[in-house]
Amino acid sequence: MSFKADFMWGAASAAAQIEGAYNEDGRKNSIWDVLYEGHTKHNDSPHVACDHYHRYKEDIALMKEMGLKYYRLSLSWSRLLPDGTGAINQKGIDFYNDLFLELKKAGIEPMVTIYHWDLPYELYRKGGWENDDSPLWFEEYTKLVVDKFSDKVKYWMTINEPNCFIGISYKDACHAPFLDDKNALISCTRNVLLAHARAVKVIRERAKITPVVGFAPTGPIYVPENKSKEAYEKAYALTFSNNIRGPFSMGWWVDPVILGKTPKDVEEYLGVKELFTSDELAFITQPLDFLGFNIYTPAGINKENSCYQTNEYEGCPRNTLGWVINPDCMYYAIKFIQDRYKLPLLITENGYCGNDFVMLDGKVHDPQRIDYIQRHLLAAKKAVEEGYDLMGYLYWSVMDNYEWAEGYDPRFGLIYVDYRDQSRILKDSALWYKTVIETNGENL
Repeated sequence: MSFKADFMWGAASAAAQIEGAYNEDGRKNSIWDVLYEGHTKHNDSPHVACDHYHRYKEDIALMKEMGLKYYRLSLSWSRLLPDGTGAINQKGIDFYNDLFLELKKAGIEPMVTIYHWDLPYELYRKGGWENDDSPLWFEEYTKLVVDKFSDKVKYWMTINEPNCFIGISYKDACHAPFLDDKNALISCTRNVLLAHARAVKVIRERAKITPVVGFAPTGPIYVPENKSKEAYEKAYALTFSNNIRGPFSMGWWVDPVILGKTPKDVEEYLGVKELFTSDELAFITQPLDFLGFNIYTPAGINKENSCYQTNEYEGCPRNTLGWVINPDCMYYAIKFIQDRYKLPLLITENGYCGNDFVMLDGKVHDPQRIDYIQRHLLAAKKAVEEGYDLMGYLYWSVMDNYEWAEGYDPRFGLIYVDYRDQSRILKDSALWYKTVIETNGENL
């Protein structure tokens, strides 16, 4: 068995990481435009990023050249609603309409993520996701984008990685708004999941083309330490536990959305008796067509008398952010998630971060990225051969970009970007990925 004939091959990006033009044509600040100062490497900001706002036609031409069939992108909330609610910015609407038309001309299907971490700063000043009005703000925003773009967009994801923009931001203080406030986790968890549900309902009710709707979380995937049944069951239990990694965990966010229940260890972690009422859980469990999942590296727990975790060993392969490379995490992610949630799965992000640079021949040679992608796709193929329902694979990212608190040093892209002059080069991996798409993965 191989990947199905309509397997969805593509790549992904996010507005805040590539668009730039942060204060042009009516757009106002997001939290990342303001709060990065003093928190990011080299004090890097997303103000210019890849200048995709001005160069989207060039970028889409490169996507077409590499044979992408699908392109996952997010929308800039503050480009469309500069204050987060209220007045609409028509130039923002025009930009995305033009972008979608350009994608269609190139034969590339857009997949829209409505929220990918760039909360309008004006809403942050009102309390952001801690404000119980935030689900209503998100509903208003979703109505706008569905009304304006659903004649061109079929595939929708409500929210990307709440594990990160809440967990890393309100517990670890590593991402905007760079807070360490356990009490905020209660309101943020409630409001994000209620916002997700409101968005799904809006998409179902207002979309002009019959929509395909999903959600794109991440979460730690634990790989069994050996081939025994006990090791498998332990890895599964750790993957869906919530008291080890707290709000970075998967069950924290996905169990209420799909299973309609709040894990007990989440309520214990937060110190509450009832995070959601039964009526709220019934509302949160809006029907989804698929579950997205972002997977890069396996999770581990501390080994006794060792500085290494169970996913590590001396000299193990890592990317330039120090993340362990083990493609088995892809295989077990697909198995564990589908066994628990019973929905078709779309890999919405997977990628390799390297020290890429232009070599003497004017090209960007990145054999480690090719190897990384190939190994992870082979692991995915193994799960498919066992009967698991995998819709597609979206590489992260389509181009080098602003990697949040890590700034511009990490390079995940298939397209190399020289941030000094905004020139682009297709890396070797982009050309290799084109052959994977052309053969539907038969050349792996």
